[in-house]
Amino acid sequence: MSVLVRKSSPVLVRPSEPVSMSSTTIKLSPLDKGQDFPVSALLMFEHPIHEVANTMMRALSKALVYYFPIAGRILAGAEVDEVHIHCNNEGVVFVSASANCALKEVMLLDRSHGTRTLLDELATVYPAKGFCPTDPLLLVQVTEFTCGGFVLGVTWNHAIADGAGMAQFLQAIGELVRGLSSPSIVPVRWDNALRIPPPIISQPEQQTMTNLDPFDDPLTNRIKAEFNNRFSGQTCTTFEAASAVLWQCRTRAIMSNPETPALFLFLANVRNHVGARQGYYGNCATVQVVMAKSSTVAKGGILDLVKMIKDSKEKIADQLKKYEGSKPQQAVAVQTQQLREFRYNILIVSSWVNLGFDDADFGSGRPARVTCYRKDKPSVPECTVCLPWKAKNDGLNVLSAVVKEEHVGAFLGELARLT
Repeated sequence: MSVLVRKSSPVLVRPSEPVSMSSTTIKLSPLDKGQDFPVSALLMFEHPIHEVANTMMRALSKALVYYFPIAGRILAGAEVDEVHIHCNNEGVVFVSASANCALKEVMLLDRSHGTRTLLDELATVYPAKGFCPTDPLLLVQVTEFTCGGFVLGVTWNHAIADGAGMAQFLQAIGELVRGLSSPSIVPVRWDNALRIPPPIISQPEQQTMTNLDPFDDPLTNRIKAEFNNRFSGQTCTTFEAASAVLWQCRTRAIMSNPETPALFLFLANVRNHVGARQGYYGNCATVQVVMAKSSTVAKGGILDLVKMIKDSKEKIADQLKKYEGSKPQQAVAVQTQQLREFRYNILIVSSWVNLGFDDADFGSGRPARVTCYRKDKPSVPECTVCLPWKAKNDGLNVLSAVVKEEHVGAFLGELARLT
């Protein structure tokens, strides 16, 4: 039997009651600008809730009273490079759907054609042409399965919220579903006391990557144990272990000149470093760059690479202080030039492990699995570390597109050597 997902016509969901606001426009911060690209998340829930689509739509409407900027649109301002959120309460898109199979058909996230086809139907996405000023900032789809489980698929314009901000919004919807009169965290979209760190660096020249999703949990556990034994008193996270493996295996697979720099970039949530108020849900992340010669990364010990990544994370606070008072463009000029120069030698890694998506609870418990999702192949080498399927407790779920087609075999071979 072929899997079929039936979708309702999209409807616009607006705030459930009039919104009190001091201004109808909110200026985007330097960290928001340039982030107008779509991001999709899939939250998979094994246990049912009553009338899931209607319940979620009502709670979404209530949540938009507190998160009303999400129901607005993004418009250019009067000044050059000025962009605003126009809080016009035009609403977000909501789609209800049903699948003629059980949720377990999608939970494994395997690479079979059937699973990929099903995943493509679990989120409503923006047109390939990109955003226009009339587009909603959030698209929500709830898909119910024959077993009663459901998937919440959210796609949003990243300029309105980063991953941690969107997770906070979904947690608020869950609280309203469970009967709270208002969200436990008061949302903040504009924070004029925010100390703006260097912004996300512009992506380098586009490449065509091949989607891969290999990873071995015993390998990361072994690296963590060995690191803890070698560096007494220090711990190695799953993200650090997985990143070191990906960085080394990828460098070995693509390296042609041992003197060429191999760049490792990771996104860092800096809310705690820049004075962000509790509840701030705008973009608040910057990029950390770790650089070494290709020969060092390819031939060095895996624990040494972990230490390089860990040391870079620990320097974030000091680096942000260094950039205070400088213009964002000056702060990243050198790094941007490096990205343009080295292109395919760059690996970008992000982690969804601690963003808070797994804390969303709509009345039947937290999600059994959370994953980011993209239908198209990314244009730059990148991967995302997500939490595992709770039923398997398999340590981590890595979605990666880190090499071109001609390097797939070599990359997988290097992974196999380590495991």
